[in-house]
Amino acid sequence: MDNQHIAPRDIKPSRRGFLALAAGAGAVGALGGLPAFTASAAPSRPTESPLLSAADAAKNQLWWQAPGSSRSMIEQGLPVGNGRLGALASNDPASELLMITDATLWTGHLNDKLQSDGQFPYGRDDFGSLTLLAKLTVAIPDHDLGNVNDYRRTLDLAQGLISTSYDISGVTYQRQIYASRPDDAIVLHFSQQGGGSYTGTVSLAGTHGEATTANSAGRYASFAASFANGLKYGAAVTARSSTGQVRVDGTSISFSGCKDLTVVVSGGTNYAPDAAKKFRDTSVVPERLARTKVLTAAGHSASSLLHTHVADFRAVFGQLDINLGKSSAAQRELDTWERLQARHRDDVPDPELEAAYLQFGRYLMISGSRGSLPMGLQGPWLDGNDPDWMADYHTDINIQMNYWMADRAGLSDCFDAYTDYCLAQLPAWTDVTQRLFNDSTNRYRNSSGKIAGWTVAISTNPYGGGGWWWHPAGNAWLCQSLFEHYEYTQDRAYLKKIYPLIKGAVEFWEARLITTTVTDPSGTEREVLVADSDWSPEQGPLDAKGITYAQELVWNLFGNYRTATEVLKKDTAYRKTVDGLRKRLYLPVVSPKTGRLEEWMSPDDLGETTHRHLSPLIGLFPGDRIRPDGSTPKDIVDGATALLTSRGMNSFGWANAWRSLCWARLKNAEKAYQLIVNNLKPSSNGSNGSAQNLFDIYEVEQGRGIFQIDANFGTPAAIIEMLVYSRPGHIELLPALPDAWAASGSVSGVGVRGGFVADLSWKNGKVTRAKLTSVGGRTATVVAGGGSKKISLKPGESVTLRNLG
Repeated sequence: MDNQHIAPRDIKPSRRGFLALAAGAGAVGALGGLPAFTASAAPSRPTESPLLSAADAAKNQLWWQAPGSSRSMIEQGLPVGNGRLGALASNDPASELLMITDATLWTGHLNDKLQSDGQFPYGRDDFGSLTLLAKLTVAIPDHDLGNVNDYRRTLDLAQGLISTSYDISGVTYQRQIYASRPDDAIVLHFSQQGGGSYTGTVSLAGTHGEATTANSAGRYASFAASFANGLKYGAAVTARSSTGQVRVDGTSISFSGCKDLTVVVSGGTNYAPDAAKKFRDTSVVPERLARTKVLTAAGHSASSLLHTHVADFRAVFGQLDINLGKSSAAQRELDTWERLQARHRDDVPDPELEAAYLQFGRYLMISGSRGSLPMGLQGPWLDGNDPDWMADYHTDINIQMNYWMADRAGLSDCFDAYTDYCLAQLPAWTDVTQRLFNDSTNRYRNSSGKIAGWTVAISTNPYGGGGWWWHPAGNAWLCQSLFEHYEYTQDRAYLKKIYPLIKGAVEFWEARLITTTVTDPSGTEREVLVADSDWSPEQGPLDAKGITYAQELVWNLFGNYRTATEVLKKDTAYRKTVDGLRKRLYLPVVSPKTGRLEEWMSPDDLGETTHRHLSPLIGLFPGDRIRPDGSTPKDIVDGATALLTSRGMNSFGWANAWRSLCWARLKNAEKAYQLIVNNLKPSSNGSNGSAQNLFDIYEVEQGRGIFQIDANFGTPAAIIEMLVYSRPGHIELLPALPDAWAASGSVSGVGVRGGFVADLSWKNGKVTRAKLTSVGGRTATVVAGGGSKKISLKPGESVTLRNLG
């Protein structure tokens, strides 16, 4: 490695710098809390257009030649979101349909009673479910699809826009849809070129039997309601035009002869992230607030609203750029659905499509995780009020996988929703754990009779409640993600904030671990600490002690706790206690029967060999105790490899993503890549794969598939992991670069554990240039192509390395 150059402050905005970038656009939302639907200061408006040129925008655009069907919105509707509100848009010329979701519109409650079998109730009334807020329809009867030519709809990932264009009788009609965070509303703008006009109606309808009313003086329609759990909610819509007529007609808004039309819709709930207030803000009147927001926004010009939104969105999206190589001219001529089909049919790499899939995941993260609750199984995108598994937060993989991508992909600020959720739920989680975990009906209760700290159930809701079985190790996995965010940001104030969560989980495990005797291969007996009775996620015996999943997570939890106490300079005495417990923890071994890492403390495989979960490999990823770099005993690495091999290469989308990440950690580039390709397979009749709109489809039974968003985040995380591996003090470039991307490429803005950001380019499989910038990190060893270089930087400094390896 040569040609090192250190530049002070030669740096992109920091991980938390996008707010400063977007200040001119009026970006809202405080990083320190989880704001409810509330009034906000008027955003400042950009004085110059932030819109990308057509050529620059094309790089990050997906497009289709047909609208989405109102009967298949999950597979065909295009998503928009402002971090709290989400919507799926059909883009039908004659009947634009938006299915709108607010991330906090949940039924259910604390759900703090166990059934006779020890499980928490798990239904839509007790545990609760995420539900739709409203349906918005803009009907334009004269624009029947049969009269339309040259139809095209585009999802602009970099600017957060859906655009639709089509011709009727020589007139080109255009519409744009976006969810503005600064204006806290969804905006639809209709325009035309060639002398045409719009005539039709705007209708807002609730999805729970609400009654919509309209106000002729204010030219708006709205509704208000509440759930049985006391949650209040409401929505409102208005429309404006500089030409033609817009008026209230019954409970809808009609328009006629309009050469342009702007429709603004908003809504929300009185949910508040405060357990002491029972997760309600009684001062919020959602319908009135929604009405204020839409009328205020509609008072600005269409271009002003658009520029404000784009300035905000681009400031976040632009934190990472990626180039995996060039696709062919023939591939570029295909629309997105045709490209998916061609990629599967022809088995020819399409690197630009693969890069676009990563950027689509980032688009969803920006759209679904800013200033509200974190994303669960479907994020804020529903097509009805009965989503599978309530669209909840599964703590045995879903919520964690959703956020693996955030720090890696330049979206650290989007992780705040995850942090804020855990902090807000902690009082309730602690209370329920103290009262119910050792209940006689709980098969996982501590056999010692002791209880301390907190844990969670397999499923959690936003009211401190759990569903299904208790999940003892869920606290350790939630904390692993929380601590890893600190490793990326090196934010000491953040670490101080999450410290009570980590310590509470440690205290829970101090009370839970039990002593048992094991015999080493040499025949020597020794006492070790193991987890009490538990279930390796979703397979095998329900009551097994010392499951690998729990042992690995607790080992990691105790190590992270030690680091936290050292950084924060506190709890020295308790740290020593925890260190002592960690040294006594049993760690998994390789089965002499199967040659695979044991999932249970048994040489026998007690479950399904090809099971979707990779729970016993959590020490490989997302943990990194198991490393193929010589620091881990070879038999353990070989056993992990054998276990991963036995799980297979074809599973559900999220399971394929996890497999890809594990193969990337083992530096098997081609297997990691093949699993990414598998997730790009077009879904047909509900089969596993990607829908027309790129949502990942999970086949729950033959002929019925559902949307699960984890793979849309886990797969991009795998792509980045193939390009950059890191742990504090160690950065490896191109650890698993597949042949399909080897010719040439680049990526910038990759988050690195230890407090750095990496930019790199490569040619013929070798790194040609790498730039490391400190966002809090100090020293690290950079490895590439067999060579290594130690770097030492101050926060804000960068170093450029060339001709690596």
